[in-house]
Amino acid sequence: MNELEALGYEMRDALNEEMKAVLLSNGRTPDLYYGMMHYHMGWRDRDLGLADVNAGKQIRPVLLLLVCQAAGGDWQKAVPAAAAVELLHNFSLIHDDIEDASPTRRGRETLWQLWGIEQAINAGDAMFALAHLALNRLYDRGVPAERVVRALRRFDETCVRLTQGQHADMDFEKRDRVTVDEYIAMITGKTAVLLSLCAELGALVAGQDDTTIAHYAQYGLDAGLAFQVIDDILGIWGDETLIGKSASTDITTKKKTLPVLYGLEHSADLRQLYTQEETDSAFVQQAVTLLNQTGARDFATTKATAYTQSALGNLEAAHPSGPAYTALNQLTDMLLKRDY
Repeated sequence: MNELEALGYEMRDALNEEMKAVLLSNGRTPDLYYGMMHYHMGWRDRDLGLADVNAGKQIRPVLLLLVCQAAGGDWQKAVPAAAAVELLHNFSLIHDDIEDASPTRRGRETLWQLWGIEQAINAGDAMFALAHLALNRLYDRGVPAERVVRALRRFDETCVRLTQGQHADMDFEKRDRVTVDEYIAMITGKTAVLLSLCAELGALVAGQDDTTIAHYAQYGLDAGLAFQVIDDILGIWGDETLIGKSASTDITTKKKTLPVLYGLEHSADLRQLYTQEETDSAFVQQAVTLLNQTGARDFATTKATAYTQSALGNLEAAHPSGPAYTALNQLTDMLLKRDY
């Protein structure tokens, strides 16, 4: 068992215990108000009986706790911050499912499918508020009040950025033309800022100076951008046996990813092709050929490499140490050193 597996297992146990405390999961069958949130988290089934459904990889909170330890702090003091981030992420998923009309998540019906849009919105709102209460519990772990106040401010500033990213993402779906720069701004808000907050809060709870905190925050931001761009590359050119889905899915659905947007900016033939409604295998083959001709893959790969190098450089500049640093490198490798 490597450092990431060993520390991650212990950290996830503490994280889930903290989240259950915040969401009042005390062993008794919850009422419907809390029960909907417990269902979304995978702790209950649709009848509110006990369940144990995989609730995701919990990468964000684990990264926060690893940074805290690697930055010289006690990761157990940062558990409330990790719980807050994971609850915030799950609030966004509840609302995303409504906005995207997604019928399933993690192999089960979504909240709005079972209890209606109105109740699902309210459950998401409740989880958003409870995420803030979770963050306040840092003070109960002995974190100085001034750090808690700073953490709350950065938490709320990030919430605004997340909703801006979601706004842009939904807006892009209705637009024929989106620029590469607009896309980078969107994924910064929708994906990267939350990973940045995790690294920042970990260093903040550890009591690091502003310069070190800034390096960790930039590490998280660049890692988030690199992760998304790599996903975009794999969504077109990835090995289907490795990514677990058809590598042509992003083309078939005309998803506005970085390589596609670059290709559309540089190829009139691709723009003409994308006016077609039919997206059969011939469409996919021609689209990939045109993308290759524009150098879209090379462009995206160069971007992913630059973000990855910046992330690693900022991580080194923060001078992390100990087994948590080793685990943090392993987590970074898992996120960014995929075959693209």
